[in-house]
This record gives sequence, structure tokens and C-alpha cells, in this order.
Amino acid sequence: MAYRRIAVIVLDSVGIGELPDAARYGDAGSHTLGHILARVPDLKLPNLRRWGLGNIAPLGDWKEEPQPLARFGKMAEVSAGKDTMTGHWELMGLKLTTPFRTFPNGFPDGLIRAFEAETGRPVIGNKPASGTEILEELGEEQMRSGAWIVYTSADSVLQIAAHEDVIPLEELYDACRVARRLTLKDEYSVGRVIARPYVGKPGAFVRTPNRHDYALKPPQPTVLASLKRSGLEVVAVGKINDIFSREGITKAIPTKSNDHGVEATLEQLARPFQGLLFTNLVDFDSLYGHRRDPQGYAAALEAFDRALPSLAERLGPDDLLVVTADHGNDPTHAGTDHTREYVPILAYSPALSGGGSIGVRPTFADLAATIADNFQVPGTGNGSSFLHLLQST
Repeated sequence: MAYRRIAVIVLDSVGIGELPDAARYGDAGSHTLGHILARVPDLKLPNLRRWGLGNIAPLGDWKEEPQPLARFGKMAEVSAGKDTMTGHWELMGLKLTTPFRTFPNGFPDGLIRAFEAETGRPVIGNKPASGTEILEELGEEQMRSGAWIVYTSADSVLQIAAHEDVIPLEELYDACRVARRLTLKDEYSVGRVIARPYVGKPGAFVRTPNRHDYALKPPQPTVLASLKRSGLEVVAVGKINDIFSREGITKAIPTKSNDHGVEATLEQLARPFQGLLFTNLVDFDSLYGHRRDPQGYAAALEAFDRALPSLAERLGPDDLLVVTADHGNDPTHAGTDHTREYVPILAYSPALSGGGSIGVRPTFADLAATIADNFQVPGTGNGSSFLHLLQST
């Protein structure tokens, strides 16, 4: 075993350039990091650059770091899809050949009628929409009528919004559990059901941190399950526990923001354990990518960059920190959907004698294979380990 602890931090949606098949997904020309830098040319990421972020792909006028601190590269997604679950599941060793179903015209009438009958409340909305726009349009009506706001997106999601002062959180969560059960049928096959509570008054509605995701279980065991079966810890920070439907998780820590996620990660790194610490920082995607806000996205990147030294300081010589992503979400691209992109990978340990390239990995599952190789547990059969490239030379 090379490392006693591996910490993986997913910068949700921080892509680094279009994949060769991006045009099939309507994403030709997408480049999340590159286009943010073009819109915010004074973007300051000194720590990520020292680790080798600018060595992975051309980024504006950034020069390559001559002596990067981390091993760097990028990974391609081979699964069918560009959603959160598909990306995370591939990071942990799965390859999905059939994409989750999406509903560009809203959900079928039979599903909505069944949901209304079981929950005792009517549905309004039932169409693709952004979370903030649907509240502006229907929030006041929802408060008046007590209906559920049901909406979707380009992802395979059924989202249910309700004002916390009108419908109690537990009732909202119960309704999501009903929707999750109903959408397990083959004709619906929705990847995630998401509770989207909000507060405020018309013209000033705000979504609260009490979001909860109800995801499908992975169709096969991931490397997380192998780690858990072997008696190792698998600590999930942020929405990781929801994404994997608790499969393979030994400890779950929900978070309310990127800052909270970093704080929780630091707390976990301060205690001794053996195994995997798996963190998702969702604000990049939910607050800035989907809302097409490159300035806000840039500020969030700078905030993470400022936290990077503190994270590195919590590492011992038998620890490895991996920073990567699950898909792109170019805030300058058309629409409000994820984008089909490579994701960066930066791997740092105090034990490493310096940085260097790990190349272009042909699948996200190479990370899972590397984790399995490190802890000597069964892999999934997908991906190839690059553990030998994460050791001192």
C-alpha cells in the first residue's frame, strides 16, 4: 500500500476542454476553465497553478509551471451521459452504456397523476426550467395553493420545490420518497429526485441548504463497496452519499456550501483513519455553472485556491490528495446544461519528490483502478491504475 489515506475532492463541473464526442451532446467548443479565464482574465489561482493546473491544457496566456508540485493530467468520460451521477459513478469504476432518461417536455401525465394521488397535493410547473426562474414564475402561486412545483432540466432529474413555511420539510422529503419509488419504473427511470425547499417572499425567493437528493443505486458495486467490505473507511462529504445512494459509504457528512465542504474535509483530515475521503464541492455547478455566471464561478475557484494550502498542510507522508471534477458546465455555453468535457486531475502528496504528467487518461475509471490498486482491494474491471505514476522517482 502506497498511501494510508486518499482524499478525492470533486470540483463539481470544473471541466478543462471539450471531449472528442462533445458535438454529439451539443457541446462543441465548450471549455469551462478556459472560457471563465477569457471572461475573467485576472483570475488568480496561484496555488492550483503551482500544482500544475496550467500544465494540463492551454489556459489563456498562462505559462506552464516549470516545477509543478503535483502530478497532473486530464481524464476523459466514456460513459453515455454528462450528468452528476454518471460522472461520479465512472470516477468510482463504473461505465454506463445507456444514459438516464430525460424529459424535455415534462413528465408523463400518468406519473404526475400518481404522484398527486399519493401526496394529496396538486402539481404545477412540470417542465424544464432553472431553479431560480421557476421560483420567480411559480413561487407565489405555490405559496397560495400549497401545490408542488415539479420541474426538470437537461439532466435526468425530477425536482420538487416547496416553500418551507407552506409545506414542512419532512412532508417535502416524504413526497420525494414517493416520487423516487414511482420513478423506479422502467418507463420513467429518472436518475435523481431532488428536494428543493425555498424561503422568502415574491420577488425575493431563496433556495435553502436543506436540499436532499434521492438517487438510483449504482447498477454494480463500485470501488467504494470494495473498500467498505475490506474494513476501510469511506467518508462521504457533501452530496457524495446521495449520489451513491449510501452504497459503500461508512460515514456521511452533508454540507451546505463549498466553504462548508472544505471545512468538513479539513476536519476529517485532522483525524487518523485508513481509507478514502470523498468530497463534492457543488457550488461551482449549482450556483454558477447552471446560472451562467462566469464571474461568480471565478470567485468560487479563487476561494478554493485559497483553501488549498490548508488542505495540503493536513496531509502526512502517507496521504494523497486528488483534485478532479465530474463533468463540465461552461457558463458561457448555450443553455444551462452540463458540458461534455475532459476533467483535470491533480494529485499531491508530501511524499512525492515533485510533479509531472500522468497524461491523458482514457476514462474517469482510471481513478477507481488507482484507488483499488493502492488499497489492494478488488476493482471493477474498468480503468487502469496509474498508482506507479504517483510515487517518488
